[in-house]
Amino acid sequence: MAVRVTNDAIQILGGYGYTREYPVERWHRDAKIHTIFEGTSEIQQLVIARAISGMRVE
Repeated sequence: MAVRVTNDAIQILGGYGYTREYPVERWHRDAKIHTIFEGTSEIQQLVIARAISGMRVE
């Protein structure tokens, strides 16, 4: 969600959205890094589904 919102903000700002003068660039970079470190959204959905269902994977 954060990546989508910051990407939309960058689109609204145009080229300025990519400059370090605007906080949107930092927010977008942080959101992308968080996605990389935490795993893809598909993996996160799988982890959440397993936690909800009580399914254990060894």
